[in-house]
Amino acid sequence: MKDIKYYNKLKNSNETLVDLLANESCFSEVPSTWHVVVVDILNSTLAVDQGKHHQVNLTATGAIISVLNFIRKEKQNIEIPYFFGGDGATFIIPTLFLNKIIKILDNYSLHIKKNTNLILRVGHISVAYLSTERASLKIAKHQLTDQLSIPIVLGNGLKKAEEIIKTNFEESYATNFEKALLNLEGMECRWKEINPIQTQKKVVCLLLDAINEADQRLIYREVISEMDTFFGAFNNRQPIKSNNLKLNFSILNIWEEMKISLTKQKFGYLLKKWFSTLVGKFYLNLSSNGKQYLKQIGQLSHTFMLDGMINTVFTAEQSKIDLFTDYLNQLEKDKKIIYGIHITHASVMSCYVLDRKTNHSHFVDGTEGGYTSAAKMLKQKLKNI
Repeated sequence: MKDIKYYNKLKNSNETLVDLLANESCFSEVPSTWHVVVVDILNSTLAVDQGKHHQVNLTATGAIISVLNFIRKEKQNIEIPYFFGGDGATFIIPTLFLNKIIKILDNYSLHIKKNTNLILRVGHISVAYLSTERASLKIAKHQLTDQLSIPIVLGNGLKKAEEIIKTNFEESYATNFEKALLNLEGMECRWKEINPIQTQKKVVCLLLDAINEADQRLIYREVISEMDTFFGAFNNRQPIKSNNLKLNFSILNIWEEMKISLTKQKFGYLLKKWFSTLVGKFYLNLSSNGKQYLKQIGQLSHTFMLDGMINTVFTAEQSKIDLFTDYLNQLEKDKKIIYGIHITHASVMSCYVLDRKTNHSHFVDGTEGGYTSAAKMLKQKLKNI
């Protein structure tokens, strides 16, 4: 019980990420009594190729919402680190929550299988076991924007956990779904594809891994510093800006959201949400609260993660992307990194909105497969090592 607030108690670094990564002492070992929980969609690349990218993103977002809603109702003041991966999510949690969270996620996977036919792999590994596998897990807390604090993880612990869970996964044919365990309150996906403000810019999804675990901190520091040089500071390259957000009034979009968020599709619910989206246009454009909410969305959007490797979505001009990939190719040739990249025309966003004042989070991916497409490139390179 004494370490349940371990992550709460971590000092929040207000330094730049480059400065944070310069100081190894800012990172602490995750307690051995904590666990890594991984949720991942089986054959997500195929699902994206079949046009199910929206369902894949919503499913990953729903897993995060399921866990956060449980913690909010169980222990409102407990923080846990988590990461959105486009086709899945990873959590680091105290033992106290483990059994209940696994039960909730297993139940959620039954719901997803029934409503979307996607198979959601769920598994967990103790931090203590990862230590025996010589996969370290160090963490710091970083103030990414004025309103968003994120976990920064070094070590191969999360990658090792994902590898073990995927390798040992066996599909369950259980049918004992419990409606009472499903809590997706706050799930929303009401935005059109988000184009960069400058028409000449593209949206980039990047996955980058250091070859040697011991080199992660300094290599990631160098890469992020180069990103700042090529593309400007984080806020400049961040793809979610209040003036390029447009509501999506498509009935089909709301229907897809409803398949994830409800146990049964309800025509009345569909109409209610469609009408509220129509009204939302006026709320966002004309009311002071709506305008404030729009401003906060970019501040509370998850567009950068470091979970042992860099995962980020950003905007840039093609000429600068080309120069940056030349730089990455040289690092790869020198056997310092391996990376996957996906360049597309827009980003997409799914949301967790409990209220529109401060309590909302937004999970960002690229169009045309986003992170999943970048991962496809990365996996192909790994096969050739």
